[in-house]
Amino acid sequence: MIHNPNIESTRFIESLKGAGVAISKEHEVIERLEEAREWHYAFNTLVQQGQRIGISFIARPGVQSAEIQRLFAQFRFPEQAESTFEAHLLH
Repeated sequence: MIHNPNIESTRFIESLKGAGVAISKEHEVIERLEEAREWHYAFNTLVQQGQRIGISFIARPGVQSAEIQRLFAQFRFPEQAESTFEAHLLH
């Protein structure tokens, strides 16, 4: 259950899923981002370190890099965040 589905981090996760990204332990990711003071930083940390706790981001067939890039820009991530995400995205 999402505590507050209207917050920006939850919309970002839903948008990633719509772009073709599956997320293991999605509920935990959403909870961590909701609790974080700076959710962009928390997301980047989960991308880079999440596999140690079973969190991964998996590209479904047909995932579009351009759509992911657009989402990172739309949600105002730092410039390098999208390339870091793409590097850690499991195929």
